[in-house]
Amino acid sequence: MGGLPLVDYAVELRNVSKRFPGPSGEIVTAVKDVTMQIGDGEFFSMLGPSGCGKTTSLRMIAGFELPTAGEVYIHGRPMGKTPAFQRPVNTVFQSYALFPHMTIGENVAFGLQMDGVPKADILPRVKEALTMVRLPGYENRKPKQLSGGQQQRVALARALIKRPEVLLLDEPLGALDLKLRKEMQLELKRLQREVGITFVYVTHDQEEALTMSDRIAVMSQGVTLQIGTANEIYERPNCKFVADFIGETNFLSGTVQSQQGQVVMIAVPGGLQVQAIAEGAVPTGKEIYVAVRPEKMHLRDFDGCENRFHGRIKNVVYIGTDTQYAVQLPGDQVVRVRQQNSTPGSQPIADEGAEVMVSFSAQAARVLTE
Repeated sequence: MGGLPLVDYAVELRNVSKRFPGPSGEIVTAVKDVTMQIGDGEFFSMLGPSGCGKTTSLRMIAGFELPTAGEVYIHGRPMGKTPAFQRPVNTVFQSYALFPHMTIGENVAFGLQMDGVPKADILPRVKEALTMVRLPGYENRKPKQLSGGQQQRVALARALIKRPEVLLLDEPLGALDLKLRKEMQLELKRLQREVGITFVYVTHDQEEALTMSDRIAVMSQGVTLQIGTANEIYERPNCKFVADFIGETNFLSGTVQSQQGQVVMIAVPGGLQVQAIAEGAVPTGKEIYVAVRPEKMHLRDFDGCENRFHGRIKNVVYIGTDTQYAVQLPGDQVVRVRQQNSTPGSQPIADEGAEVMVSFSAQAARVLTE
C-alpha cells in the first residue's frame, strides 16, 4: 500500500473497525481493521461501491459514528468519544441542506452565528467565503434562485467559513448532471489547492477520484485493498477487484510457466503464451489473472510488443473519442481493444468479422494473484 513519510498526519485511522447490529440481531461489520494516514493539505479520496465502508469511515472521522475498535486521530490528537461539534472538521453532504427561507449570506453565516462570532466579524468572512467559491455578490439571493452547481458552492462556502482543519465531503456532486459534475470536479481541486486544507472525499465514481485526488483508498467489503496515487492505482493495481473497479480491464486467466526477473510466462487457454509483469516472485504452476487495459492493446503487429495473437472482431462500437473493438481470441476468450480516433473523420480500423492481429507489450500486462 502507498504511504507517506512520517509527518504530522491531518487524519489517521489506526486499526479502526465498526460493527452494527443487523436486522435479525446478527452483527454486521461495516469497517474492518482499517488503517490509513492522510497528509496535511492532501486531497484524499475513499473510493468503492455501495456498502464498502467508505461513508462509515468518513462518519467516524466526523464523529457521527464512534469506532467499535481502533482510534481516529486528527493532527495527532486522539478523538476518542469527542462529539462531532467539538472536532476541527466540517462536512459537506450530497444534499445541500440550505435553508430556503434564508438568503445565501445568511446560510453561509449560520455556523458562525451559532458559534457566537461577533456580527462585525461575520460579514467580511461571508464575502471572503463566497469569493472563494466564485459567488461574489450573491449574499442577498435565495437558494431557489441558484442552479444546483451554485447551491453546492454555497454549501462549500458554509463549510469553509468556519476554517476547519479537515473538510469531509460525502459524494457532494452526486446530484449534479454529468457536465456540471465534471466542471465542479475541477473547481473542487482548484479550491482545495487555494485554501490548502485537507479534503477527505467519498465517492463511488472512479473517474471523479482519479481526476481530483492526490491519493486514493480503494475499499471493498469494509477493508482497504490499496492506497496510492491515481497513477499507481490505475497502472499497478494490486488485486483483481481494484483492476476491475478502476477503469476497464481485460482479464486472461492462466497458469504460471516460468519467471525471469519481473517477466512471467503464462499459459492461457487456447494455446496462448502470454508475457506479463509481476511485482514479486510467483510460484510455477500457480493459477493467476493477467490484466491488460483496452487502450494498451493494438489491432496490428505493434513494434516492441512481446504478445501477438490472431483474433476475429465480434463487434465495433464508436464512442466519439475512440472506437472499441471486441475481439475473440483462440480459446473463445474475448478482449476489448480501444483505439483513439486521432484524425478527422476517423474510420474503424477493421469491420465486424475481420481477422486481426492483437498485440500488447509485457509491460502493459500485470500479473494478479488474487
